[in-house]
Amino acid sequence: MQKKHKTAVIIPFFNEQTTLPLIIERTLPFCDTIIAVNDGSTDDFLKKIKINEKIVLISNRKNEGKGFSLSRGMKKSIELNTDITITLDADLQHPPEYIPALIELLNKYDIVVGNRLANLKEMPIQRILSNKLTSFLLSIKLHQVIADSQCGFRVYKTNILRDILPMSRGFEAETEILINAVKKNHRIGFTEIPTIYGTGNSKINSFQTIKGFLRVLFT
Repeated sequence: MQKKHKTAVIIPFFNEQTTLPLIIERTLPFCDTIIAVNDGSTDDFLKKIKINEKIVLISNRKNEGKGFSLSRGMKKSIELNTDITITLDADLQHPPEYIPALIELLNKYDIVVGNRLANLKEMPIQRILSNKLTSFLLSIKLHQVIADSQCGFRVYKTNILRDILPMSRGFEAETEILINAVKKNHRIGFTEIPTIYGTGNSKINSFQTIKGFLRVLFT
């Protein structure tokens, strides 16, 4: 009988009370534990979600950034002795129903990243340009094809997390994680996922994100 893997999903969030309950509801069937990392939210999210034995809530004292929150979530997943760690965003851009498809590829890779760049009809033009440029530059640096450097929908073998924990606090942490993984000879794979963008305002500061990306790229 095949061993059942213990899985945890990390969902970092900042003022996502409108989408957080639904992403948690849709994700629960695909994992053993959800590690919800509150990055200093000031909204009423606690009134919108039900904490139970499958949901671990971690709260930053202030808004520290996505990288900081991901690192805290990964450390908690290690502490929980999981086999597989998944990360996805709280704004419904990542369909959790694709989690099994990503996990299946862990028989060939140590990290599997969702690739949204195969279908760009729904992606804003500025995000297309940003994603393609950063993926191209990172591919050159790492000497392998990085199909989508910015996608936060990923699955990891938990036993590699200590090797790849990011020091960066912002969105550039997801680039740093891939660089760390290649340095440690961990295998990275990609698989297509839908491109989903809602009507909400993006929390990404383009200038700061590009600045952070370049700092990580040339370090």
